[in-house]
Amino acid sequence: MTEIPFRSAPISNKKIGKKTVASFDIVDGNIDQETVESFGDEWLKFNAFSEADIQGAGDQYFDIVSPKMLNKESTVLDLGCGSGRWTKYIAPRAGFIEAVDPSDAVFQAAHVWNDLENVRFTQASVDSLPFPDRSFDFVMSLGVLHHIPDTAQAIKTALKKLKPNGYALIYLYYALDNRGFLFKIIFRLSGLFRTVVSKMPKSLKHLICDLLAVFIYLPFIYVGKLTKALIPGNAYLKVPLAYYRNKSWNIIRNDALDRFGTPLEQRFKRHEIEEMLKSANMKNIIFSEGEPYWHVVAQKKAIDA
Repeated sequence: MTEIPFRSAPISNKKIGKKTVASFDIVDGNIDQETVESFGDEWLKFNAFSEADIQGAGDQYFDIVSPKMLNKESTVLDLGCGSGRWTKYIAPRAGFIEAVDPSDAVFQAAHVWNDLENVRFTQASVDSLPFPDRSFDFVMSLGVLHHIPDTAQAIKTALKKLKPNGYALIYLYYALDNRGFLFKIIFRLSGLFRTVVSKMPKSLKHLICDLLAVFIYLPFIYVGKLTKALIPGNAYLKVPLAYYRNKSWNIIRNDALDRFGTPLEQRFKRHEIEEMLKSANMKNIIFSEGEPYWHVVAQKKAIDA
């Protein structure tokens, strides 16, 4: 295992079991501190996903990632690692993984996944990544960069750390561009509710989101399951929240808190994501046609722009 050297000294080091977590200054630039704190709270609450949860969700996100893109020779940057579940998922198939998060959840991740020998955990933001440019063979950021004020700039900054011809896997919330009118109306109404819930005190916000999981998520999930059982084809996919039909209760609760408890959330159409990747000097852009939307893999051009 070859660790990527830091290009500057950390402001602190914290020993957690076998791991030492280095912390770097969080630059007050392209970051929303309230959202970072919210995610820190979220991942401290939901810090232990089962092997089945991680495997099932990981298989969906990595359906477009081939062994050529990610393998035992790859140095990987997991940007916005949160609880470290995606780090855990790819650890057996990667060489070295740098798991980075700006929130205090990175310390909990280091504790939970302390035995992953090819992983180092680091506390830093996208604007304070302490690694030289062109350091990594594979960069992944799943469900993170849409919570940053300037997502396009964050993508450019993150992908500067990618080697020429390296690969990136990005997941950004979609703007419902492949959904019908009724689906969009329901979702926009939920967005208005999110603006209220996200501003609540932590304990009340957690309670409300748990109630939403019970009284909003579960009914839609059961309708989706019933539709799948009674109507042939893919009609069930048109039911809001049908994505969670095979997910555990822990994932449902976690995602309810993610959806309604996060102060800053942006959504992007497929063509907008493609343009952001092209602006970051990426090519061979491939979108998955499966959920969650949109996750996409792309390759860095051989010559930096």
